[in-house]
Amino acid sequence: MASSQRYAELHLHLEGCLDEETLLAINPALARADVDRQMSFSDFPGFLSSFKFAVMQLQTVESFRLLARRAFARLHAQGIVYAELIHSAGVCLWRNQDARAIAEALIEEGQQAPLQVCWVFDAVRQFGADHVLQTAKLTMDCRHPSLVGFGIGGDETGTPWALLRPSFDLVREAGLKILPHAGETSSAENVWGALEVGAYRIGHGIRAIEDPKLVAELARRQIPLDISITSNVMTGAVGSYDVHPVKRLFDAGVPITLNTDDPAFFKTGIEDEFQHARNAGFSEAELEQLRLNAFRFATGVAPQP
Repeated sequence: MASSQRYAELHLHLEGCLDEETLLAINPALARADVDRQMSFSDFPGFLSSFKFAVMQLQTVESFRLLARRAFARLHAQGIVYAELIHSAGVCLWRNQDARAIAEALIEEGQQAPLQVCWVFDAVRQFGADHVLQTAKLTMDCRHPSLVGFGIGGDETGTPWALLRPSFDLVREAGLKILPHAGETSSAENVWGALEVGAYRIGHGIRAIEDPKLVAELARRQIPLDISITSNVMTGAVGSYDVHPVKRLFDAGVPITLNTDDPAFFKTGIEDEFQHARNAGFSEAELEQLRLNAFRFATGVAPQP
């Protein structure tokens, strides 16, 4: 049964929607016990290993189409009417897949979804500046009204921001928004770097809490942090739900949106994230503000909340 509430979600990895049943449908040769083992993790490196295992099963354009259709159906059932899905286009390039064909297929599937779907193409930071530039060029080659942003994920201690600036400048000049991951597992300094390359929103950004000047700057400039509470706890980015800084960041005036990040891996949904925020001390009025923020800070043209 679909949720009666209308939500938007702004930080959601398509490949992070690869649940066990979809993996087995894509690759029937997999044993369920092996999938269970590969998808178990207790820290961020373990999560990356699980993510890599799952993504490596996506061998064909049709497997990406199947994943997208199933992801859209689950989002629709949760009451999500607008979603910005992050597609690991850089991983497709790294794997020497037909990244252009995959991207075009996903855009086509998004046009037929039961909700409004926009796309953010992601590069992999530790693969280096040339890789990020190649991914940026692929993104521009695939231009479509639903392709609204360009981001970067992976190891935050990888390629320095200064070497990535030409890629971000290129896509910004083409009209796309910069939507990088930063400050998830590293430091507040990494969030400063994201600001310097022109981030429109920042994925995670929770390390900003370590630098009061940065928190004040995010609040002053109204740069949203797309926060995923369950993800941060399950990867060990924070020690527990009780110490998550989401409420402190919100109280300091930083715009916050709530997201599931990789829901199949973290066994979460958008209403679970709102319940965690409620448990963290958000009032019902503040929870409504979080819900509205996702529509307000959407990169594409979101429907009415």
